[in-house]
Amino acid sequence: MKPIEKRLSSKLAYGAADMFGGGTFLIISIFYLTFLTRLGIPAILAGTIPLIGKIWDAISDPLMGSIVDRTKSRFGSKRFYLLMGSFIGSITFILLWVSISGPIFWTYLFYLVTFLMFSTGFTIVMIPYNALLPEMIDDYHLRGQYTGIRMIFSAASAIIAGLLPNMIISSFGASDASRGYLIMGVLFGVIFFISILITFLKTWEKQNDNITATFSFKTFVKESGSVYKNKSFRYFLGIFLLGQGSADFVMILFIYFLRDVLGQQNQYTFVMAGVLGSQILAMFLFQFILSKTSKRVPILYGFPIRIIATLSMLFFAYQGAPILPIFIASFVSGFGTAASSVTAFAILPDLTDVDELISGERRPGVYSGMATFTRKIANGLAFGVVGILLTLIGYDEVIENMGGMQSVTTIEGIKFAFVLLPTLLMIGALWVTYKYPLNKQEFDVIKQEINRRKGLDQTLTTEEEKHICERVTGYAYDQLWRKRG
Repeated sequence: MKPIEKRLSSKLAYGAADMFGGGTFLIISIFYLTFLTRLGIPAILAGTIPLIGKIWDAISDPLMGSIVDRTKSRFGSKRFYLLMGSFIGSITFILLWVSISGPIFWTYLFYLVTFLMFSTGFTIVMIPYNALLPEMIDDYHLRGQYTGIRMIFSAASAIIAGLLPNMIISSFGASDASRGYLIMGVLFGVIFFISILITFLKTWEKQNDNITATFSFKTFVKESGSVYKNKSFRYFLGIFLLGQGSADFVMILFIYFLRDVLGQQNQYTFVMAGVLGSQILAMFLFQFILSKTSKRVPILYGFPIRIIATLSMLFFAYQGAPILPIFIASFVSGFGTAASSVTAFAILPDLTDVDELISGERRPGVYSGMATFTRKIANGLAFGVVGILLTLIGYDEVIENMGGMQSVTTIEGIKFAFVLLPTLLMIGALWVTYKYPLNKQEFDVIKQEINRRKGLDQTLTTEEEKHICERVTGYAYDQLWRKRG
């Protein structure tokens, strides 16, 4: 019988919770700005709601990471919060889609508060979830396999989240759209609850006898700041922020591009099916690649393809253009979009080991907190930038609600923002990924050096290994293992 960590059932159970992580972000990215502007909230104000949520995340995400690392529970320090989060995350997601009417100030305040509540619920789930894998699995390639399965769940969730909400909302018509949004929120709230609960029930954590139960604000601030001194983590931030940000711009502007530039909003399901279908195919491909090669490969090969596909849309970005070229370009682009998530989440668990060599401690929660905060910052900035951009190019919510056509300047602005903004971010992500210093060889050196520091390996460190440790961590060799040194 296979060891539990190598069983497919274990990999599937671990991946299930990213139905929540992948699904909520996509639904909010595609539908939330439109949901808010439909209620009469100006685009520039609507865009600030997720942005303010990210400012709150600057505190809550790192704080949650520090709390997770100090939690003692019979369920484990990470799985305990998955149990709590299965309830909190699903309920707060449903609250996002409750429609109210009234003065703009009170309407705005209501959705700001509900978004902050959801953001906190998301933090309670995803911080411990992102910290769980390095506490389950030690092997470099096996971690990659678990991440690959997780990304398949995320892509499957994206397909459901990208297609089903529009079907539900559209089925109620414009006059009863509020009911459609709420029913959509309830349905997905139930799906997310079940997926998180499965992960809680069927995963495990290795025993950690070095958990420090004490917490202080001074320690929290010091821990949060220390992660930026980790060279590999700084590169990870660049990969995560630029790669995921490029996807956010596409998803937020997708409906505007179809409706206002192409005049073909009725083709939403057709084109989105191509994007999401290619992503799940890519996840299966990348799952195999991650079990054999470097975790940088998906972006290094996927993003150039995505850039070409994205730029090609400029040739068909006009009213009444044939939809098939847009579908093909979107399908091809989906492979690169998947690459961003795969590379980032495959890298994340390894940063815990790099940090252990630096600090002498296991702090997966702290790194998960800062990584999740980074992801939310990328998403929030994208919302904020799009809200400002739509205002600057003269986007008119009244025209939208009446089903009219925006001005030529507005249409051209949406077209170039949809294509050029993601392209610039992808170019940046490619450069940072190429420079990322941690591959299989370096990972094995880091793990062996940790064992030496623990007295489990009596071999001597070679000069080449010392150089690798310095290149990966950003610290001089004699400054490593700081707490226990």
